[in-house]
Amino acid sequence: MSTMKEEGVAPPSAEPGAGGRTLPLWLTIAACSVPMFMVALDNLVVSTALRTLAVKLHASSQDLQWFVNAYVLSFACLLLTGAALGDRFGRRKVFLGGIAVFTLASIGCGLSDTSGQLIFWRVVEGFGGAAVMPLSMTLLGAAVPARRRSLALGLWSAFSGLAIAMGPVVGGAVVDGLAWQWIFWINVPVCVVAIPLVVFVLRESKVPDTHLDLLGMVLATAGLVAVVWGIVNGQQDGWSSGRILGAFVGGAVLLLLFLFWQRRAAHPLLPLRLYRARAFVLTNIVSASMYFGVFGSIFMLSQYLQIAPHRTPLHAGLLTLAWTLMPMVIAPVAGLLTDRVGGGRLMALGLFLQAIGLAWINLAATADTPYSHLVGGMVIGGAGMGFVFAPTAAVVLASAGPRHQGQASGANSTVREIGGALGVAVLGTVFARSGSYLGAQQFVHGLHPATWVGVCVVVAGGICALFIPRDVSPPAEPAEDGDTSEGEPAEAAPSEGAVAEGATVVGLRAVRPAAD
Repeated sequence: MSTMKEEGVAPPSAEPGAGGRTLPLWLTIAACSVPMFMVALDNLVVSTALRTLAVKLHASSQDLQWFVNAYVLSFACLLLTGAALGDRFGRRKVFLGGIAVFTLASIGCGLSDTSGQLIFWRVVEGFGGAAVMPLSMTLLGAAVPARRRSLALGLWSAFSGLAIAMGPVVGGAVVDGLAWQWIFWINVPVCVVAIPLVVFVLRESKVPDTHLDLLGMVLATAGLVAVVWGIVNGQQDGWSSGRILGAFVGGAVLLLLFLFWQRRAAHPLLPLRLYRARAFVLTNIVSASMYFGVFGSIFMLSQYLQIAPHRTPLHAGLLTLAWTLMPMVIAPVAGLLTDRVGGGRLMALGLFLQAIGLAWINLAATADTPYSHLVGGMVIGGAGMGFVFAPTAAVVLASAGPRHQGQASGANSTVREIGGALGVAVLGTVFARSGSYLGAQQFVHGLHPATWVGVCVVVAGGICALFIPRDVSPPAEPAEDGDTSEGEPAEAAPSEGAVAEGATVVGLRAVRPAAD
C-alpha cells in the first residue's frame, strides 16, 4: 500500500530576493506588509477624524459620508482588477505602481482646500489601494516556501492588526489637536521606505500567457459599484427607496452578466472553477461574516467609548487597544498552528471567541459602565480576530493553486470589504431604530440590538468554518497552467510553494503518495 510523506525538505532560514540575493524571511514579510499597513491604516484614521474634517473644511454631513465612501467604492470595486493587472503585467510592477498612486493621492488629499478636492483624491487613493492589498498577499505567498507560508501569513496578518490598532489612536490624535493633513501625509515616509524595500527584496512574478478580460473588468466593476453604492447609502436614503433598490437590482443584473461571461471567456477575470473548492467558498463566507459582524460592532464600540462616559477620541482610541492589539500577538501563533490543526478549525475558534467577546461587551454596556468591566470581552474578541486572519489567507492561497492565487486574493479582499461595508450600514440601521446620539442612555438603547445582530452573523460564520476541510487542494485545471517568475521558462519546475502534480495539501502542507 502507498504511504503519505511530506514533499520537500526543511526550508532554509533565508529566501532568494530580487536578483537572486539571499535574504532573511522577515525582510520579505516586511516588504509585502509595510505597503498593506499603509493602505489599511488610512481609512480607519479618516473615519475617526471626520469631526475635525467637518470643521476645517466646512464640510456638510453628505461630504463627510463621501470622505469615507469615495475611497470604499473605488477600493472595493477594483480589487479584482488590481489582481488581474498584476497577473498580466507583473505583480511586483503593479504593486509598486499602486504604492506610488496611493502616496501621490495622499499628498493631494493633504493639500486639499475644499471637500470636492478631498473626495476626488480619496477616489484616486482607492485606485492605488486596490492594487496594493490583494497583491501584497499574493507576492508573499509566491516568495515563501510552502512549509513557511502559514507562519509568514501569520506575521503579515500581525501587520494588518497593527494598522487596525493604530487607526483609532492616530485619528484620535488628529481630533485632539494634530493638523488634519497628517492623516494623509503620514503615508509619504511609509512610501519612501516601502518602494526601495520592495524593489530590493521581492522578485517579479506573473502568470504566463495571461490576457486581460476587459469585458469582465467592466461588468464586475460596474456591478460592484452599484451594490456597494447601495450599501453605503442605504441607511441614509432608506433601504426600500427607489434609488437604493434600483442600485441593488442594477448591480445584481450586471453581476449575473459577469458570471455568465466568465463561463464563456477564454481568459476569465475570476475563474469559476475556484468555486468548486469547498474550502475557498466557505472561507470567503467566513471572511464576509467576520467583517460584517466584527467591524460593524467595532464601529459602534468606538463611538460608545467616547459617549458613555464622555471621553476624548484619543482616550477612546487608546482604550480600544485592548481589542485591536490582540491580533498582533495571536496572528503569528495562529499561523504556526494552521499547518497542524487546519485553517477551518482555527477560523471557527476565532469567530466563536469574537462572538463571546461581543456578547460580553453588550451585556456589560450601560450608560456608565467602568472600563474594567469591558476589557475582558475586548481581549477575547481581539484574540478571536487573530485566530481568523492568518488561516484565512493561508486557506485562500492553498485552495486556489499557484496560477490563480492573485485572482483568489482579489476575490477574498472584495468579499471582505463588501462584508465590512454591509456590517457598518446594517448595524447602523438597526441602531437608528432604537437609539440616538443625544446621550449615553439613548446610545446604549441602540447599541444592544445592533451588537446582537453582529453576534448572530459571527456565530453563523463560525458554524460555516467548521465545514472547511482540513485537507485543502485546488480544483483540477489544465496541465499547462503554471506560475513562473520573471526569466523562468514556462516549462520549468514549479517555484517554491507550488503544489506538485499528484499532490494534495494536508493542513496546508504539500504531500503526495510515495511509490509502491
